[in-house]
Amino acid sequence: MAAYIFRRLLWTIVLLLVITAVTFLIFYVLPSGDPAKLRAGRTPSPEQIAAIRAQLGLDRSLPVQYWDYVSKLVRHFDFGTSYTNNQAVRSLIFDRLPNTIFLVLGAAVIWFTSGVLIGIVSASARGTLWDRMLMGGALLAISAPVYWLGLVALYLFSTDIGVWHIFPGAGSYQDAHGFFAKAHTLILPWLVLAASFAAIYARLLRSNLLETMSEDYIRTARAKGLSERRVVLRHGVRSAITPVLTVLGLDIGILMGGAILTETVFNIDGVGRLSFDAIQRGDLATIQGTTLVLALAVALMSLLVDILYAFLDPRVRY
Repeated sequence: MAAYIFRRLLWTIVLLLVITAVTFLIFYVLPSGDPAKLRAGRTPSPEQIAAIRAQLGLDRSLPVQYWDYVSKLVRHFDFGTSYTNNQAVRSLIFDRLPNTIFLVLGAAVIWFTSGVLIGIVSASARGTLWDRMLMGGALLAISAPVYWLGLVALYLFSTDIGVWHIFPGAGSYQDAHGFFAKAHTLILPWLVLAASFAAIYARLLRSNLLETMSEDYIRTARAKGLSERRVVLRHGVRSAITPVLTVLGLDIGILMGGAILTETVFNIDGVGRLSFDAIQRGDLATIQGTTLVLALAVALMSLLVDILYAFLDPRVRY
């Protein structure tokens, strides 16, 4: 186990280096214009461009620029400076990252729990009315765009414009203070963000579980006299859930870069909203920082999933 985890850690370090190299290549080497001018905003003065060029060291060779870029990133988490906002990109991201983490993790608990439960019930009741109803509802949830579902949820359930005044509306998260107050304002965003993911997980687990339940070791477990509930939960779900964990890790990693649509609809100051505003303003430094955070989050979540695999399925270690 320790050797397997050590190998995965080494591979993740190599992957992170590749990510930083690709990010550097995209934002420093490939731009068609002057990188200093692109970072200076829409109407920069020649003095501003010259100062940015000197600060970034663009007059030095590319290997030296890349080494400085990685050194600042590793030592100080320095993602550069947003000259549009006159702030360090690190502070912009770290100020909003807790909001995104709270939104994503809360929604992940909902979509994983509900998706797994629906998948188990649907697979256990294959071909029945319950199965058709659950999979039909899952198909509807997958088909509904997040922004549309969010607007409909606000129209029906928000306290400010909703038909039924049940949940706090858009923008209420910023005004809430304390864990429980903020959690209360996120109930509607959590449900909206979790809807399509729960549906995907339910269909994925159902298909995997149906395939697993036809394996020889499942028939052996039944022949030993184990209850059907224990056969399904102890043997079937444990094998069928590993692909779901892979998708869960990647989805969480991707959303750590920002649930742009959900954060925009519900006016939540997260990393996704920061990326959206940076794109509108042409803030290249902030776009670069949020892109790097997204890539790093996916790589780290992939590592976590690999380690979980080793605990769930010993064959993975070899």
